Amino acid sequence: MHCISLGMIRVLIALGLTFCVGEAKGQDRKPLPHVGILNFAGPNDLRVHQFRDALRILGYREDDNIKLTHKWADGKAEALPDLAAQLASDKTDVIIALGPAVWAAKRATTTIPIVIAFSGDPIAQNIASNLAKPGGNITGFSYMSTDLAEKRLELISEYFSASKRVAVLFSVNEPATTFEIERMGTVASALGVTIVSAPVDKPDQLEEAFASAVGAGADTMVVLTHGFAVINAERIMALAGKYRLPVLYGWHDFVAAGGLMSYGPDVEGLVRRAAGYVDRLLRGEKAGNLPIELPTLLLLSINMNTAKSLGIKVPEVLLLRADRIIE
Repeated sequence: MHCISLGMIRVLIALGLTFCVGEAKGQDRKPLPHVGILNFAGPNDLRVHQFRDALRILGYREDDNIKLTHKWADGKAEALPDLAAQLASDKTDVIIALGPAVWAAKRATTTIPIVIAFSGDPIAQNIASNLAKPGGNITGFSYMSTDLAEKRLELISEYFSASKRVAVLFSVNEPATTFEIERMGTVASALGVTIVSAPVDKPDQLEEAFASAVGAGADTMVVLTHGFAVINAERIMALAGKYRLPVLYGWHDFVAAGGLMSYGPDVEGLVRRAAGYVDRLLRGEKAGNLPIELPTLLLLSINMNTAKSLGIKVPEVLLLRADRIIE
């Protein structure tokens, strides 16, 4: 017969109490707020890094007081609906949808708050019916690409096109491009410009698009800056150099990476503000009560090193207008 001492009994009782208390604490712990990132681009997308940095500044620490799930399509638009459905069914508290992922997020849920950050026109493209008070479950930020399309065509044609034949490079898979092309078409005649359409479906069509545009007499190009252009930026800029074509992009990032010129919003700033919206939604505010905001700051950027490599003299008047010059 085995005997158990009084001391041993006390130890076992203490261990049992500790286990029960620990189990109770575990049961009482609330799940972390869960934010899903739905992205057309890849796993190392700059915008996602900027969004995460902005959350850290607001006091959020991954796997400590917030859970982040990043779903990316790697440039495959057809993958977005399934990725959006996964986030919608995964007890996500807020979804931030970047670029062309916005439409998939909208179709996936009408209840989970969605913060958009994309280039399209929220009203024209039926994302929301009202910017000031969108209602429903969608809010966020537009990069205003449709409204800026005319100005971009004007800038590149006025300062760099002798032939007044401007190529427009775009992906046929991105809904926002349709409205930009329409806007450019309405102003082209007044500017005395002929638009040379350069549509692409896949990255391996880029070389042909450049060659065809130059063959059709285009001496400048506007790149409609959406997810496709972001993913294929390096290739696009290399082809611009190969064909010695002055190209205007939508965002400063492209100029910082070697593109000639850009005109558009401070996208990094908008993405950081989107993190602020996520914070407000997690604290209980309603998406439909938060306005969909437009850019308040537009930047004209020029890369002088690229201009020199293309043998281009940038007009002094344009340099005076520039907000950022890379030399």
